[in-house]
Amino acid sequence: MSQLSSRLSPITRRRLAAFKANRRARVSLWLFGLLFIISLLAELIANDKPIVMQYQGQWYSPLLVDYPETEFGGFLPTRTDYLDPFIREQISEHGWALWPLIPFSYQTLDMQMTRPSPAPPDRRHWLGTDDQGRDVLARVIYGFRLSVAFALVLTAGSLVSGVVIGGVQGYFGGKVDLIGQRLTEIWSGLPVLFLLIILASFVQPGFWWLLGIMLLFSWLGLVDIVRAEFLRARNLEYVRAAKAMGLPSRLIMWRHVLPNAMVATLTFIPFLFTGAIGTLTALDFLGFGLPPGSPSLGELAAQGKNNLHAPWLGITAFLTLAIMLSLLVFIGEGLRDAFDPRHIHQGRLAQDKEQAHE
Repeated sequence: MSQLSSRLSPITRRRLAAFKANRRARVSLWLFGLLFIISLLAELIANDKPIVMQYQGQWYSPLLVDYPETEFGGFLPTRTDYLDPFIREQISEHGWALWPLIPFSYQTLDMQMTRPSPAPPDRRHWLGTDDQGRDVLARVIYGFRLSVAFALVLTAGSLVSGVVIGGVQGYFGGKVDLIGQRLTEIWSGLPVLFLLIILASFVQPGFWWLLGIMLLFSWLGLVDIVRAEFLRARNLEYVRAAKAMGLPSRLIMWRHVLPNAMVATLTFIPFLFTGAIGTLTALDFLGFGLPPGSPSLGELAAQGKNNLHAPWLGITAFLTLAIMLSLLVFIGEGLRDAFDPRHIHQGRLAQDKEQAHE
């Protein structure tokens, strides 16, 4: 770790030290990373199939292969339902199985329930079930991963679009900037929600469909920041010197202007990430988001609104979103302070203390 730190530039080390000095941001980053890793292992944590099993001396991997029911003493050549009492009895008599911690996937309908759905939390379902008998905790784990994946892809696409459009406007200025600003203002005035409602009546909403529609508008909040940074940086002396030497504009923008513009851009990314999660949740809550049955936190919140007699649904959705968005906001605040020149001095002091301790 110390060798990696020694390879970084002094200003980068001070920024890292300033971020580490913000205890709330540092802890939030660790917690969010831990939750995301848990969600990446969702199939190993919450699934209605054994992770690995042995039956009559043979090894099976139900998570990777769909075995027919006849393989385990069933009568039909259909996909095995491992929650079927008969199948479980056959496995226990002729072998063994290693089950996930939560023996339900996000779409598993529990046919062995003794209470009507939605059922309150118990030993079988730690956070209860929704109105269709699906395990809430399993849907939260899968929904967390889906929300973060959507936000990651949308943020990456928005970052590329915003940097390219804002960079071209800010670097060239003049008529390019004027025309670009007018087009951006017109585009930002379009009612996004109404467009989604209209398009949803023609096509079935899906992950990539929603991502493409949101990508058309999500870069608007970033383009002004990048444009302002390029307008400022294009008048710096070394940029003018590069122009006088005859370097191509794309090379000057990439090597000399973009690194300065990325300082403000990086501090905006966590808030763009938070906005993507909030947008997806709001669309799912209104019924214009992901297809029905998807492990969506917005759909879980909508179930809580429609089933006020089952408060665990609304409370679970609210707490999950509150924790997720709060952690991201704290991380964003830490990044903003780390890149703020007024806080770099704190990072320098923290770095000096760390070196003295070593």
